[in-house]
Amino acid sequence: MKLKKATIFVILLGCTSLFSDMTYEAARSINGPFLETLGTSATTVGWVAGLGELLGYGLRIISGYWSDKTKNYWFITIIGYIINLISVPLLALAGFWQLAIALMILERIGKAIRTPARDAMLSFGANQMGQGWGFGLHEALDQTGATIGPLLVSAALLLRNNSYHTAYFILFLPAVIALSLLIFAKSIYPHPENLEIKTKALVTKGYPHLFWLYIIAIAFMAMGYADFPLIAYHFKSTHLMQDDVIPLLYSLAMACDGIAALLLGKFFDKIGIKILIVALIIALCFAPMVFLGNIQWAIAGMVVWGIGMGAQESIVKAIVAHFIQPEKRGTAFGLFNAVFGLFWFVGSAIMGYLYDVNITVLVIFSIAAQAISVIGLLSIAEKIQKQFLNINR
Repeated sequence: MKLKKATIFVILLGCTSLFSDMTYEAARSINGPFLETLGTSATTVGWVAGLGELLGYGLRIISGYWSDKTKNYWFITIIGYIINLISVPLLALAGFWQLAIALMILERIGKAIRTPARDAMLSFGANQMGQGWGFGLHEALDQTGATIGPLLVSAALLLRNNSYHTAYFILFLPAVIALSLLIFAKSIYPHPENLEIKTKALVTKGYPHLFWLYIIAIAFMAMGYADFPLIAYHFKSTHLMQDDVIPLLYSLAMACDGIAALLLGKFFDKIGIKILIVALIIALCFAPMVFLGNIQWAIAGMVVWGIGMGAQESIVKAIVAHFIQPEKRGTAFGLFNAVFGLFWFVGSAIMGYLYDVNITVLVIFSIAAQAISVIGLLSIAEKIQKQFLNINR
């Protein structure tokens, strides 16, 4: 019975994410081209994407700590979702790039507020299902919305003669649905921490040294992972594809993300960190494909990019949940995401600059940073695997 309740809880959070991702991932699929129409440069797009991720991840330290200290997971999650989602349709009113950038960054701040508390609650429900499968199932539902959203705005651009303001405005509806589902889930599960089966914790105090080594290894992956606004900017500025086609590529990537998250999550519960290393090696190839290839290579590159994103949003988080006991997970997710976001910001800013200077050097930088991540994970994989086996006995 408790397993059933936990599964329903994870699905409810997943459905909330489905509609929220339909909102803000749809916007992210067109943010790059939209900023280009407002007269921004690739350097600005890369800087904005990086700053948004820096704030969106860095502020999670505060949010995560506060959620653990107060145990008020729901309040923090709901406030964050409101800021996160309402910022998107307001982009329909942005007539100059400074306002658009402010709203895009505000959307990331909202996500920063709600994510650690939401992930902590998710880990409580996923505990009985298997952390890999629980996070993978949530990510699959999440990316279902991220697949539908770009299709929605692509249709709006096609039917409304590339009116970006109309495309943003229609995203108000899924935002309202997401918030309604979230409030419904709270009414049924007011204390989600009770869903977790109490077992021996992996550590009893502080954060283990191995946890920090893992964070640094994953951070280099973040540094080398180009954000979609820069990729979309490239597609538009090089006339590789039409405006209404660009969101379709993002939709394809999100579909691959969701499928990969399900499969990787299932494999992770069986074989551990090895599957993460395999996924990251595959993701290494996306940069030359999307930035140097023709349209066929770009499509294939977005598939690979989606696989890497699926790993980031499922098993990367599942490993964090394995490291840390329940009462400290909000803070742990906050710390992890802060470091992740800092490296993402630095990488995005560098890649935005390199795009304006030399695209080939951008590709080399992306591959090198991700390779460092893979090497770092390989160096600690055996120790992580031993802890993974111990906790699953």
